[in-house]
Amino acid sequence: MAATQQYILALDQGTTTSRAILFNHSGAVIALSQKPFRQIYPQGGWVEHDPEEIWKTQYEAATEAVAQAQITADQIAAIGITNQRETTLLWERKTGKPVYNAIVWQCRRSADICRELKALGHSDMIREKTGLVLDPYFSASKLMWLFQEIPGLKSRAEAGELCFGTVDSWLIFKLTGKHLTDVTNASRTLLFNIKTLQWDDELLKIFGVPRAILPEVLPSSGFFAQTLPELFGKSIPVTGCAGDQQAALFGHACFYPGSVKNTYGTGCFTLLNTGNKPITSKNNLLTTVAWKIGGETTYALEGSVFIGGAVVQWLRDELHLIENSAESEALAKSVESSGGVFIVPAFVGMGAPYWDPDVRGTIVGLTRGSNRAHIVRAALESIAFQSRDLIDCMESDYGQAIQELKADGGAAANSFLMQYQSDILGKAVVLPEVMEITALGAAYLAGLEVGYWDSLRDIEVNWRMRRRFQPGMNNDTRKQLLDQWHRAIDAARSYRHL
Repeated sequence: MAATQQYILALDQGTTTSRAILFNHSGAVIALSQKPFRQIYPQGGWVEHDPEEIWKTQYEAATEAVAQAQITADQIAAIGITNQRETTLLWERKTGKPVYNAIVWQCRRSADICRELKALGHSDMIREKTGLVLDPYFSASKLMWLFQEIPGLKSRAEAGELCFGTVDSWLIFKLTGKHLTDVTNASRTLLFNIKTLQWDDELLKIFGVPRAILPEVLPSSGFFAQTLPELFGKSIPVTGCAGDQQAALFGHACFYPGSVKNTYGTGCFTLLNTGNKPITSKNNLLTTVAWKIGGETTYALEGSVFIGGAVVQWLRDELHLIENSAESEALAKSVESSGGVFIVPAFVGMGAPYWDPDVRGTIVGLTRGSNRAHIVRAALESIAFQSRDLIDCMESDYGQAIQELKADGGAAANSFLMQYQSDILGKAVVLPEVMEITALGAAYLAGLEVGYWDSLRDIEVNWRMRRRFQPGMNNDTRKQLLDQWHRAIDAARSYRHL
């Protein structure tokens, strides 16, 4: 294969945008197209997407990227898919028509279902098999809610008329007509045993999910199916698939145990490669499948912050304190500190290590002198504080100190945030030259299968550093700020919305 003439197409279906990126052999971006889509909020704490809009924007982005690069479908060696995880879709097997909107990972509508299952004593067994906690974040309770609330849906599912899938599964179905997923996405459903790497009958029974609706689970790098020829003018193999955070870990070339990355997107997601054995967290972190290539499975510890970069969107769209995300950096730098203001952005509850679905967003420390810049700075600092909490837990579970943090995601473009993250961690934060690291991970997984890249070493040499942030904060200041942050969390958790 002539690597100079061939490319890999990565489809990166995120929480707010559908993106398509063409990469060359050195991992450079050749073309990129991005399409936003609607966020649907039927009521407080509920979040939905239109599945048809997800597909439409993703397909449009893909065809635009190919046109922008001025290449033909013959020059696309393979397609890799990466996606927002846990988001739950149900569609008709025969028609491909969705039966309900996609229930997004952020959605908390199934909190009562999770509470009921906890009361029945299922938490420990679920944790042991899945590596996850019993929380509305994951797919199974969302699926359970659909079966409880929509008449006739459960019987149609039992009859095999419906397909369940996370977003990757939906895209693969629309691209190829096949009902498939990969191990990383399956491992986020609460229905998949991460040790046997199979759908688990005991878990299916607890959540009332018929086996007939489940996709076939395949390795992250391997042959999935050929695209329908009418989509791109010819069939293209889909040969890579991973949830967005696992794809980012792979894109960062975090191939060795102990390597760690944080993606600063809508949420913040920190993953630590733990090698070929799953480590059960003692600090409320998740154990997840990082990827499976050939017969070898790699695992990771994960901490999930629900509101990361989304707090900047909130400053812009709801409070109108800034006109664009870039403005937040200049405002944060215009004051020496947050003036004692701390924001706990628990708009949809809190993820790891707290797992509190009922806590809501809180601002503490306001005075008459608190101004727009203090609030904007406190919002950015909250992203760094939440990530610090995760990394403390990871070091405790892994039993070793983390040397440096590789960073990516939209909010990683904010140099104030990256420097503050380094300061509050007391560790270096490193940015890659190619910031489209999630899509790049999906491209690498797809390219490995078709021989576009020969080995992990072939991929590793592509990773290059763009910028390194070194900590400049003294230990006493860091300790004082962390103490105040944890008091702010205590204050937020002491308030309960009736």
